[in-house]
Amino acid sequence: MAGLVKLACLVLACMIVAGPIATNAALSCGTVSGNLAACIGYLTQNGPLPRGCCTGVTNLNNMARTTPDRQQACRCLVGAANSFPTLNAARATGLPKACGVNIPYKISKSTNCNSVR
Repeated sequence: MAGLVKLACLVLACMIVAGPIATNAALSCGTVSGNLAACIGYLTQNGPLPRGCCTGVTNLNNMARTTPDRQQACRCLVGAANSFPTLNAARATGLPKACGVNIPYKISKSTNCNSVR
């Protein structure tokens, strides 16, 4: 239950922060968070990698086809990573590979999303 409350707060915070930035991007932080909600246990509690997590990673990668969309997804991911103090950084960085997805940047708390193309 606490995880769901954190996720809801994260989604709201991302929407408030990224709203003005997202004018050229079709992706919202709500979309990003919704697609990755199944990954929270894997990334914060060292749980198993759920199939739904990889489905979300794949869906998100398929939606982020333009540079603005990839940059927006990156910003949402960095914001999400920074909101979870128990985030396993190695698992976050390795998540796309674990799901068989290639993304053009690493998921971390310090990724420079402006350099994502």
